[in-house]
Amino acid sequence: MTESIHGHAVMELMLTLKESFTKESLRRLLHEKFGKNARYHTCSVTDMDAGGIIDFLHSRGKFINTSQGFQTDRSKICNH
Repeated sequence: MTESIHGHAVMELMLTLKESFTKESLRRLLHEKFGKNARYHTCSVTDMDAGGIIDFLHSRGKFINTSQGFQTDRSKICNH
């Protein structure tokens, strides 16, 4: 079984790239970085695929809209 990746790692990756994403471009990036079969979790939800973690983070207000899609901000990452 593969190790589960925390949603914070997704947000940190977004911050390091300093670009805007669409859900599809972020999904492709996660597949490239962590593999198509990677599983993701947060403090409250487990066993999500790439689309699931993106939808979860979006629903929790972790993304900031930009003219080309969305990005995140360090202030959106909780300190758990």
